[in-house]
Amino acid sequence: MPPAHTGAPTTVGASTSPFPAAVETPAAGTSAATASAAETPAPEAREPGRPGYRRMSLALFAAGLATFALLYSTQALLPAISAGFGVTAGQASWTVSAATGALALFVLPLSALSERFSRTRMMTCSMVVAVGVGLLVPFAPNLEWLIALRAVQGAAIAGIPASAMAYLAEEVKPKALVAAIGLFVAGNSIGGMSGRLVTGWAAQAWGWRGGLLTVGLMSLACAVAFLVLLPRARFFRPASLNPRAVGRTVSGHLRDPLLLRLYGIGALFMTVFGAVYTVIGYRLVEEPFSLGQGVIGSIFLVYLVGTVSSAAAGQLVARTGRRGALYLAVTTTALGLLLSLSDSLPSILLGLVLITAGFFAGHAVASAAVSRTAKTGRAQASALYQSAYYIGSSAGGTLGALAYHSAGWGATVALALLAVVGVVSITLYGSHAARAAHAAALPAR
Repeated sequence: MPPAHTGAPTTVGASTSPFPAAVETPAAGTSAATASAAETPAPEAREPGRPGYRRMSLALFAAGLATFALLYSTQALLPAISAGFGVTAGQASWTVSAATGALALFVLPLSALSERFSRTRMMTCSMVVAVGVGLLVPFAPNLEWLIALRAVQGAAIAGIPASAMAYLAEEVKPKALVAAIGLFVAGNSIGGMSGRLVTGWAAQAWGWRGGLLTVGLMSLACAVAFLVLLPRARFFRPASLNPRAVGRTVSGHLRDPLLLRLYGIGALFMTVFGAVYTVIGYRLVEEPFSLGQGVIGSIFLVYLVGTVSSAAAGQLVARTGRRGALYLAVTTTALGLLLSLSDSLPSILLGLVLITAGFFAGHAVASAAVSRTAKTGRAQASALYQSAYYIGSSAGGTLGALAYHSAGWGATVALALLAVVGVVSITLYGSHAARAAHAAALPAR
Protein backbone atom coordinates (compact mmCIF):
# COMPACT_ATOMS: atom_id res chain seq x y z
CA MET A 1 0.00 0.00 0.00
CA PRO A 2 1.44 3.40 -0.90
CA PRO A 3 2.06 5.78 1.96
CA ALA A 4 -0.82 8.11 2.80
CA HIS A 5 -0.61 11.63 1.46
CA THR A 6 -0.02 14.17 4.19
CA GLY A 7 -2.47 16.67 2.79
CA ALA A 8 0.05 19.49 3.14
CA PRO A 9 -0.13 22.23 0.53
CA THR A 10 2.21 21.97 -2.43
CA THR A 11 5.03 24.45 -2.00
CA VAL A 12 6.77 25.92 -5.01
CA GLY A 13 10.21 24.48 -5.31
CA ALA A 14 9.72 21.93 -2.51
CA SER A 15 11.46 18.57 -2.87
CA THR A 16 9.49 15.36 -2.68
CA SER A 17 12.44 13.65 -0.99
CA PRO A 18 12.31 13.17 2.78
CA PHE A 19 15.78 14.74 3.00
CA PRO A 20 16.62 18.42 2.47
CA ALA A 21 17.62 19.17 -1.10
CA ALA A 22 20.79 21.06 -1.94
CA VAL A 23 20.24 24.71 -2.80
CA GLU A 24 20.93 25.43 -6.46
CA THR A 25 21.86 28.80 -7.88
CA PRO A 26 19.60 29.78 -10.78
CA ALA A 27 21.20 30.56 -14.11
CA ALA A 28 22.03 34.15 -14.90
CA GLY A 29 19.00 36.16 -16.04
CA THR A 30 16.55 33.66 -14.57
CA SER A 31 14.75 34.39 -11.31
CA ALA A 32 14.67 31.76 -8.57
CA ALA A 33 10.87 31.75 -8.63
CA THR A 34 10.77 31.11 -12.37
CA ALA A 35 13.31 28.29 -12.11
CA SER A 36 11.39 26.66 -9.24
CA ALA A 37 8.03 27.00 -11.01
CA ALA A 38 9.47 25.33 -14.09
CA GLU A 39 10.63 22.36 -12.01
CA THR A 40 7.41 21.94 -9.98
CA PRO A 41 4.47 20.36 -11.86
CA ALA A 42 1.05 21.89 -11.41
CA PRO A 43 -1.17 19.93 -8.99
CA GLU A 44 -3.63 17.51 -10.57
CA ALA A 45 -7.25 17.07 -9.58
CA ARG A 46 -7.78 14.06 -7.34
CA GLU A 47 -9.18 10.77 -8.54
CA PRO A 48 -9.14 7.17 -7.25
CA GLY A 49 -5.59 5.88 -7.08
CA ARG A 50 -4.03 9.36 -6.93
CA PRO A 51 -2.26 10.75 -3.83
CA GLY A 52 -4.58 12.22 -1.22
CA TYR A 53 -7.81 10.84 -2.67
CA ARG A 54 -8.18 8.18 0.01
CA ARG A 55 -7.51 10.62 2.86
CA MET A 56 -9.95 13.12 1.36
CA SER A 57 -12.62 10.44 0.99
CA LEU A 58 -12.18 9.17 4.54
CA ALA A 59 -12.21 12.69 5.99
CA LEU A 60 -15.44 13.64 4.22
CA PHE A 61 -16.94 10.25 5.05
CA ALA A 62 -16.29 11.05 8.73
CA ALA A 63 -17.81 14.51 8.26
CA GLY A 64 -20.92 13.05 6.64
CA LEU A 65 -21.22 10.48 9.40
CA ALA A 66 -21.03 13.12 12.14
CA THR A 67 -23.39 15.46 10.27
CA PHE A 68 -26.26 13.00 9.98
CA ALA A 69 -25.68 11.44 13.40
CA LEU A 70 -26.00 14.87 15.05
CA LEU A 71 -28.70 16.28 12.80
CA TYR A 72 -31.13 13.42 13.40
CA SER A 73 -29.96 12.41 16.88
CA THR A 74 -33.42 12.95 18.43
CA GLN A 75 -35.44 11.26 15.67
CA ALA A 76 -35.25 7.69 16.98
CA LEU A 77 -35.89 9.01 20.50
CA LEU A 78 -39.09 10.94 19.76
CA PRO A 79 -41.42 8.52 21.62
CA ALA A 80 -39.14 8.68 24.69
CA ILE A 81 -38.89 12.50 24.47
CA SER A 82 -42.69 12.72 24.17
CA ALA A 83 -43.08 10.59 27.31
CA GLY A 84 -40.31 12.42 29.19
CA PHE A 85 -41.74 15.90 28.62
CA GLY A 86 -45.40 14.88 28.34
CA VAL A 87 -45.85 16.27 24.80
CA THR A 88 -47.45 15.06 21.57
CA ALA A 89 -45.69 13.60 18.54
CA GLY A 90 -46.12 16.88 16.66
CA GLN A 91 -44.49 18.87 19.47
CA ALA A 92 -41.59 16.44 19.90
CA SER A 93 -40.99 16.40 16.13
CA TRP A 94 -39.81 20.02 16.41
CA THR A 95 -36.58 18.72 17.95
CA VAL A 96 -35.84 17.39 14.46
CA SER A 97 -37.52 20.10 12.39
CA ALA A 98 -35.80 22.95 14.29
CA ALA A 99 -32.39 21.52 13.39
CA THR A 100 -33.19 20.87 9.74
CA GLY A 101 -35.03 24.20 9.40
CA ALA A 102 -32.07 26.15 10.82
CA LEU A 103 -29.77 24.28 8.47
CA ALA A 104 -31.96 25.27 5.52
CA LEU A 105 -31.90 28.92 6.67
CA PHE A 106 -28.14 29.20 7.26
CA VAL A 107 -26.69 27.03 4.52
CA LEU A 108 -26.68 29.81 1.91
CA PRO A 109 -24.96 32.56 3.97
CA LEU A 110 -22.39 30.10 5.31
CA SER A 111 -21.66 28.84 1.81
CA ALA A 112 -21.03 32.46 0.78
CA LEU A 113 -18.52 32.75 3.63
CA SER A 114 -16.83 29.57 2.39
CA GLU A 115 -16.23 31.31 -0.95
CA ARG A 116 -14.16 33.91 0.91
CA PHE A 117 -12.55 31.98 3.77
CA SER A 118 -12.17 28.53 2.14
CA ARG A 119 -14.23 25.35 2.20
CA THR A 120 -11.92 23.59 4.64
CA ARG A 121 -12.01 26.40 7.21
CA MET A 122 -15.80 26.61 7.04
CA MET A 123 -16.20 22.85 7.45
CA THR A 124 -13.77 22.83 10.38
CA CYS A 125 -15.50 25.67 12.27
CA SER A 126 -18.93 24.17 11.64
CA MET A 127 -17.85 20.76 12.85
CA VAL A 128 -16.35 22.13 16.08
CA VAL A 129 -19.46 24.16 16.96
CA ALA A 130 -21.92 21.40 16.04
CA VAL A 131 -20.10 18.82 18.15
CA GLY A 132 -19.75 21.27 21.05
CA VAL A 133 -23.49 21.96 21.07
CA GLY A 134 -24.12 18.22 20.71
CA LEU A 135 -22.41 17.69 24.05
CA LEU A 136 -24.76 20.26 25.66
CA VAL A 137 -28.03 18.98 24.14
CA PRO A 138 -28.47 16.06 26.61
CA PHE A 139 -28.64 18.51 29.51
CA ALA A 140 -31.55 20.61 28.16
CA PRO A 141 -33.91 21.26 31.12
CA ASN A 142 -37.14 21.33 29.07
CA LEU A 143 -38.50 20.92 25.55
CA GLU A 144 -38.09 24.61 24.71
CA TRP A 145 -34.38 24.55 25.55
CA LEU A 146 -33.94 21.29 23.68
CA ILE A 147 -35.53 22.77 20.55
CA ALA A 148 -33.41 25.96 20.84
CA LEU A 149 -30.14 24.02 21.19
CA ARG A 150 -31.10 21.81 18.27
CA ALA A 151 -31.72 24.91 16.15
CA VAL A 152 -28.23 26.24 17.00
CA GLN A 153 -26.79 22.84 16.16
CA GLY A 154 -28.57 22.78 12.81
CA ALA A 155 -27.26 26.26 11.98
CA ALA A 156 -23.70 25.11 12.73
CA ILE A 157 -24.09 21.95 10.63
CA ALA A 158 -25.19 24.17 7.71
CA GLY A 159 -21.56 25.02 6.99
CA ILE A 160 -20.66 21.41 6.15
CA PRO A 161 -22.76 19.91 3.30
CA ALA A 162 -22.58 22.67 0.66
CA SER A 163 -18.93 23.42 1.43
CA ALA A 164 -18.09 19.73 1.17
CA MET A 165 -19.75 19.39 -2.23
CA ALA A 166 -18.08 22.56 -3.53
CA TYR A 167 -14.74 21.28 -2.20
CA LEU A 168 -15.21 18.00 -4.06
CA ALA A 169 -16.27 19.78 -7.28
CA GLU A 170 -13.02 21.80 -7.16
CA GLU A 171 -10.61 19.08 -6.03
CA VAL A 172 -11.89 15.97 -7.87
CA LYS A 173 -11.80 15.21 -11.59
CA PRO A 174 -15.26 15.44 -13.19
CA LYS A 175 -15.40 11.75 -14.10
CA ALA A 176 -14.87 10.81 -10.43
CA LEU A 177 -17.21 13.45 -8.97
CA VAL A 178 -20.41 11.40 -8.71
CA ALA A 179 -18.52 8.58 -6.98
CA ALA A 180 -16.82 11.03 -4.57
CA ILE A 181 -20.10 12.75 -3.67
CA GLY A 182 -21.75 9.33 -3.42
CA LEU A 183 -19.18 8.36 -0.78
CA PHE A 184 -19.89 11.56 1.16
CA VAL A 185 -23.61 10.80 1.00
CA ALA A 186 -22.78 7.24 2.08
CA GLY A 187 -21.20 8.76 5.19
CA ASN A 188 -24.51 10.53 5.76
CA SER A 189 -26.37 7.24 5.58
CA ILE A 190 -23.94 5.53 7.99
CA GLY A 191 -24.26 8.51 10.35
CA GLY A 192 -28.03 8.42 10.20
CA MET A 193 -28.03 4.69 10.84
CA SER A 194 -25.41 4.58 13.59
CA GLY A 195 -26.77 7.68 15.34
CA ARG A 196 -30.23 6.19 15.60
CA LEU A 197 -28.92 2.72 16.46
CA VAL A 198 -26.60 3.99 19.20
CA THR A 199 -29.16 6.38 20.69
CA GLY A 200 -31.81 3.66 20.69
CA TRP A 201 -29.83 1.15 22.71
CA ALA A 202 -28.18 3.79 24.90
CA ALA A 203 -31.61 5.27 25.65
CA GLN A 204 -32.92 1.85 26.62
CA ALA A 205 -30.07 1.55 29.13
CA TRP A 206 -29.66 5.16 30.35
CA GLY A 207 -32.68 7.09 29.07
CA TRP A 208 -32.95 9.47 26.13
CA ARG A 209 -30.44 11.90 27.64
CA GLY A 210 -27.86 9.13 27.81
CA GLY A 211 -28.60 8.32 24.18
CA LEU A 212 -27.96 11.90 23.08
CA LEU A 213 -24.73 12.10 25.08
CA THR A 214 -23.51 8.88 23.48
CA VAL A 215 -24.06 10.18 19.95
CA GLY A 216 -22.34 13.44 20.92
CA LEU A 217 -19.22 11.55 21.98
CA MET A 218 -19.32 9.44 18.81
CA SER A 219 -19.48 12.61 16.70
CA LEU A 220 -16.54 14.04 18.64
CA ALA A 221 -14.44 11.06 17.50
CA CYS A 222 -15.55 11.64 13.88
CA ALA A 223 -14.63 15.32 14.13
CA VAL A 224 -11.11 14.43 15.30
CA ALA A 225 -10.70 12.03 12.35
CA PHE A 226 -11.94 14.72 9.95
CA LEU A 227 -9.48 17.32 11.26
CA VAL A 228 -6.55 14.91 11.07
CA LEU A 229 -7.27 13.46 7.62
CA LEU A 230 -8.63 16.30 5.46
CA PRO A 231 -6.07 17.45 2.84
CA ARG A 232 -5.58 21.14 2.16
CA ALA A 233 -7.50 22.51 -0.82
CA ARG A 234 -5.27 22.99 -3.87
CA PHE A 235 -7.67 24.66 -6.30
CA PHE A 236 -9.65 27.01 -4.06
CA ARG A 237 -9.48 30.67 -5.07
CA PRO A 238 -10.98 33.11 -2.53
CA ALA A 239 -13.70 35.46 -3.73
CA SER A 240 -14.68 38.80 -2.25
CA LEU A 241 -17.65 39.02 0.10
CA ASN A 242 -19.76 41.23 -2.13
CA PRO A 243 -23.46 40.87 -1.25
CA ARG A 244 -24.51 42.12 -4.67
CA ALA A 245 -22.25 39.62 -6.41
CA VAL A 246 -23.59 36.82 -4.22
CA GLY A 247 -27.13 37.99 -4.97
CA ARG A 248 -26.42 37.93 -8.70
CA THR A 249 -24.97 34.44 -8.43
CA VAL A 250 -27.94 33.15 -6.43
CA SER A 251 -30.49 34.77 -8.75
CA GLY A 252 -28.66 33.28 -11.72
CA HIS A 253 -28.95 29.81 -10.21
CA LEU A 254 -32.63 30.37 -9.46
CA ARG A 255 -33.22 31.30 -13.11
CA ASP A 256 -31.60 28.08 -14.32
CA PRO A 257 -34.46 25.66 -15.16
CA LEU A 258 -32.34 22.54 -14.65
CA LEU A 259 -31.08 23.66 -11.23
CA LEU A 260 -34.63 24.56 -10.17
CA ARG A 261 -35.81 21.07 -11.12
CA LEU A 262 -32.96 19.50 -9.17
CA TYR A 263 -33.78 21.62 -6.12
CA GLY A 264 -37.40 20.52 -6.31
CA ILE A 265 -36.39 16.87 -6.63
CA GLY A 266 -34.13 17.10 -3.57
CA ALA A 267 -36.86 18.76 -1.50
CA LEU A 268 -39.50 16.19 -2.44
CA PHE A 269 -37.25 13.19 -1.88
CA MET A 270 -36.42 14.52 1.58
CA THR A 271 -40.09 15.16 2.33
CA VAL A 272 -40.65 11.43 1.89
CA PHE A 273 -37.67 10.49 4.02
CA GLY A 274 -38.40 13.01 6.77
CA ALA A 275 -42.03 11.91 7.07
CA VAL A 276 -41.26 8.18 7.17
CA TYR A 277 -38.37 8.23 9.63
CA THR A 278 -39.90 10.81 11.97
CA VAL A 279 -43.06 8.76 12.40
CA ILE A 280 -41.91 5.13 12.12
CA GLY A 281 -40.78 5.01 15.77
CA TYR A 282 -44.26 5.99 16.99
CA ARG A 283 -45.85 3.30 14.86
CA LEU A 284 -43.52 0.53 16.05
CA VAL A 285 -43.75 1.40 19.74
CA GLU A 286 -47.55 1.00 19.63
CA GLU A 287 -49.77 -2.05 19.14
CA PRO A 288 -49.55 -4.52 17.46
CA PHE A 289 -45.74 -4.24 17.51
CA SER A 290 -44.92 -2.80 20.96
CA LEU A 291 -41.18 -2.77 20.25
CA GLY A 292 -38.64 -1.47 22.78
CA GLN A 293 -36.53 1.64 22.19
CA GLY A 294 -33.38 -0.39 21.48
CA VAL A 295 -35.11 -2.60 18.92
CA ILE A 296 -36.62 0.45 17.22
CA GLY A 297 -33.14 1.97 17.03
CA SER A 298 -31.90 -1.24 15.41
CA ILE A 299 -34.50 -0.82 12.65
CA PHE A 300 -32.27 1.95 11.30
CA LEU A 301 -29.70 -0.65 10.25
CA VAL A 302 -31.53 -0.46 6.93
CA TYR A 303 -29.52 2.73 6.39
CA LEU A 304 -26.72 0.41 5.25
CA VAL A 305 -28.77 -0.10 2.09
CA GLY A 306 -28.57 3.66 1.53
CA THR A 307 -24.79 3.48 1.87
CA VAL A 308 -24.64 0.97 -0.97
CA SER A 309 -27.18 2.72 -3.22
CA SER A 310 -25.62 6.18 -2.87
CA ALA A 311 -22.09 4.88 -3.45
CA ALA A 312 -23.34 3.03 -6.57
CA ALA A 313 -25.14 6.10 -7.96
CA GLY A 314 -22.27 6.90 -10.35
CA GLN A 315 -22.51 3.49 -12.03
CA LEU A 316 -26.29 3.79 -12.17
CA VAL A 317 -26.07 7.14 -13.98
CA ALA A 318 -23.47 5.74 -16.38
CA ARG A 319 -25.82 2.90 -17.37
CA THR A 320 -29.23 4.58 -17.41
CA GLY A 321 -28.54 8.34 -17.57
CA ARG A 322 -29.53 10.84 -14.89
CA ARG A 323 -33.26 10.75 -15.57
CA GLY A 324 -33.27 6.96 -15.85
CA ALA A 325 -31.57 6.74 -12.46
CA LEU A 326 -34.18 9.09 -10.96
CA TYR A 327 -37.06 7.05 -12.38
CA LEU A 328 -35.58 3.91 -10.84
CA ALA A 329 -35.11 5.70 -7.50
CA VAL A 330 -38.72 6.96 -7.29
CA THR A 331 -40.14 3.60 -8.36
CA THR A 332 -38.17 1.87 -5.61
CA THR A 333 -39.30 4.45 -3.06
CA ALA A 334 -42.98 4.15 -4.03
CA LEU A 335 -42.90 0.34 -3.77
CA GLY A 336 -41.39 0.66 -0.32
CA LEU A 337 -44.11 3.05 0.81
CA LEU A 338 -46.85 0.70 -0.35
CA LEU A 339 -45.23 -2.27 1.39
CA SER A 340 -45.00 -0.30 4.64
CA LEU A 341 -48.81 -0.16 4.83
CA SER A 342 -48.84 -3.82 5.90
CA ASP A 343 -49.23 -4.80 9.55
CA SER A 344 -46.54 -7.45 9.03
CA LEU A 345 -43.20 -6.42 10.57
CA PRO A 346 -41.12 -8.16 7.83
CA SER A 347 -43.10 -6.30 5.15
CA ILE A 348 -42.56 -3.00 6.96
CA LEU A 349 -38.82 -3.68 7.18
CA LEU A 350 -38.64 -4.53 3.48
CA GLY A 351 -40.56 -1.35 2.74
CA LEU A 352 -38.04 0.68 4.75
CA VAL A 353 -35.19 -0.98 2.84
CA LEU A 354 -36.71 0.05 -0.51
CA ILE A 355 -37.55 3.58 0.68
CA THR A 356 -34.00 4.06 1.96
CA ALA A 357 -32.34 2.66 -1.18
CA GLY A 358 -34.48 4.81 -3.47
CA PHE A 359 -34.03 7.96 -1.42
CA PHE A 360 -30.24 7.81 -1.14
CA ALA A 361 -29.78 6.93 -4.80
CA GLY A 362 -32.01 9.83 -5.88
CA HIS A 363 -30.29 12.25 -3.50
CA ALA A 364 -26.80 11.28 -4.72
CA VAL A 365 -27.82 11.66 -8.38
CA ALA A 366 -29.53 15.03 -7.88
CA SER A 367 -26.80 16.56 -5.68
CA ALA A 368 -24.03 15.47 -8.05
CA ALA A 369 -26.00 16.93 -10.99
CA VAL A 370 -26.14 20.29 -9.18
CA SER A 371 -22.36 20.35 -8.75
CA ARG A 372 -21.81 19.51 -12.42
CA THR A 373 -24.44 21.91 -13.75
CA ALA A 374 -23.19 25.01 -11.90
CA LYS A 375 -20.15 26.39 -13.70
CA THR A 376 -19.70 29.32 -11.30
CA GLY A 377 -20.73 29.85 -7.68
CA ARG A 378 -20.76 26.13 -6.98
CA ALA A 379 -20.99 26.66 -3.22
CA GLN A 380 -24.13 28.78 -3.68
CA ALA A 381 -25.61 26.24 -6.09
CA SER A 382 -24.99 23.41 -3.61
CA ALA A 383 -26.27 25.60 -0.76
CA LEU A 384 -29.56 26.22 -2.56
CA TYR A 385 -29.91 22.48 -3.09
CA GLN A 386 -29.18 21.82 0.57
CA SER A 387 -31.64 24.53 1.61
CA ALA A 388 -34.41 23.00 -0.49
CA TYR A 389 -33.45 19.53 0.71
CA TYR A 390 -33.70 20.40 4.40
CA ILE A 391 -36.84 22.46 3.94
CA GLY A 392 -38.25 19.21 2.59
CA SER A 393 -36.97 17.40 5.68
CA SER A 394 -38.59 19.91 8.05
CA ALA A 395 -41.86 19.86 6.13
CA GLY A 396 -41.88 16.08 5.88
CA GLY A 397 -41.12 15.56 9.57
CA THR A 398 -43.72 18.03 10.84
CA LEU A 399 -46.47 17.22 8.32
CA GLY A 400 -45.80 13.50 8.58
CA ALA A 401 -46.20 13.63 12.38
CA LEU A 402 -49.37 15.70 12.13
CA ALA A 403 -50.80 13.30 9.54
CA TYR A 404 -50.01 10.32 11.77
CA HIS A 405 -51.52 12.00 14.83
CA SER A 406 -54.70 12.77 12.83
CA ALA A 407 -55.27 9.63 10.75
CA GLY A 408 -52.52 7.09 11.35
CA TRP A 409 -49.73 5.63 9.25
CA GLY A 410 -51.84 5.53 6.08
CA ALA A 411 -52.06 9.33 6.09
CA THR A 412 -48.28 9.62 6.44
CA VAL A 413 -47.79 7.26 3.49
CA ALA A 414 -50.31 9.25 1.42
CA LEU A 415 -48.31 12.42 2.09
CA ALA A 416 -45.08 10.66 1.04
CA LEU A 417 -46.65 9.25 -2.14
CA LEU A 418 -47.80 12.75 -3.09
CA ALA A 419 -44.16 13.88 -2.87
CA VAL A 420 -43.10 10.90 -5.03
CA VAL A 421 -45.62 11.96 -7.68
CA GLY A 422 -44.02 15.41 -7.56
CA VAL A 423 -40.56 13.93 -8.30
CA VAL A 424 -41.96 11.94 -11.24
CA SER A 425 -43.71 15.04 -12.62
CA ILE A 426 -40.55 17.16 -12.44
CA THR A 427 -38.45 14.44 -14.08
CA LEU A 428 -41.00 13.95 -16.88
CA TYR A 429 -41.07 17.68 -17.47
CA GLY A 430 -37.26 17.69 -17.62
CA SER A 431 -37.32 14.92 -20.24
CA HIS A 432 -39.84 16.90 -22.31
CA ALA A 433 -37.78 20.10 -22.00
CA ALA A 434 -34.62 18.26 -23.08
CA ARG A 435 -36.32 16.83 -26.17
CA ALA A 436 -37.75 20.24 -27.06
CA ALA A 437 -34.33 21.89 -26.70
CA HIS A 438 -32.75 19.20 -28.85
CA ALA A 439 -35.38 19.64 -31.55
CA ALA A 440 -34.92 23.41 -31.52
CA ALA A 441 -31.16 22.99 -31.99
CA LEU A 442 -31.57 20.88 -35.13
CA PRO A 443 -31.03 22.77 -38.41
CA ALA A 444 -34.19 23.71 -40.26
CA ARG A 445 -34.92 21.62 -43.35
